[in-house]
Amino acid sequence: MTTPSVCALIPVYNHPTTIAAVCNQLQQLGLPVLLVDDGSDAECAAVLDELQAAGHQLLRLPHNQGKGAAVRAGLARAEQLGYSHALQVDADGQHAVADLPGFLAAMRSQPQALVIGYPQYDDSVSRLRFYGRYATHIWVWINTLSLAIRDSMCGARIYPLAEVNRLLAARPCGNRMAFDTEVLVRWHWRGGAVINLPVQVHYPEGGVSHFNLWRDNLHISAMHARLFFGMLRRAPGWLLRGRKRA
Repeated sequence: MTTPSVCALIPVYNHPTTIAAVCNQLQQLGLPVLLVDDGSDAECAAVLDELQAAGHQLLRLPHNQGKGAAVRAGLARAEQLGYSHALQVDADGQHAVADLPGFLAAMRSQPQALVIGYPQYDDSVSRLRFYGRYATHIWVWINTLSLAIRDSMCGARIYPLAEVNRLLAARPCGNRMAFDTEVLVRWHWRGGAVINLPVQVHYPEGGVSHFNLWRDNLHISAMHARLFFGMLRRAPGWLLRGRKRA
């Protein structure tokens, strides 16, 4: 069996004060870093240029397109660079790097699985953010007729590149915040294995969020509706296969 080759993938949009520290932490895990600049402003772009000069890979998009577009572009570039897997983390440093070796171990034990983080929050999380996620959790469980995906919104995950890029070539899964959820549901629909692992999450005081309340909630609602009708088309076949296995 070929040994997996892993890079860290970080979509970046205007996180000049945190991105260098995140890169340094990932380097301590022995991971090469691929940064995707999603149209950042001059201050953040300058920081990314410095990180590229220090040896990190940098893919620069011509203008801001959204997290989904940045991740999709990064996954394609990572495969072009010869990696078999990409460990995605957020640029704001919210994910505890100390938990990521467990993700890498799980990936090596099941290279075809998609490793998904589920957050273990500290007191920095707002109640609105904490409870608001459950609407998406419930829709994901409905749209997969399964509890296999514990949290579809966490940005810490490991993608098997060849399989996921084939999926995204057929179903791009959107350009913005809905991407994280849709790609996991469609992965599950295709029979892809998932591994759920805990990751400590801390929201830094004064941290930058690029979630647009109206635009992104509208996109997420439309995504859940599309997936629901997709589930209805697939459900008879799923139930029939389950009955045959029984």
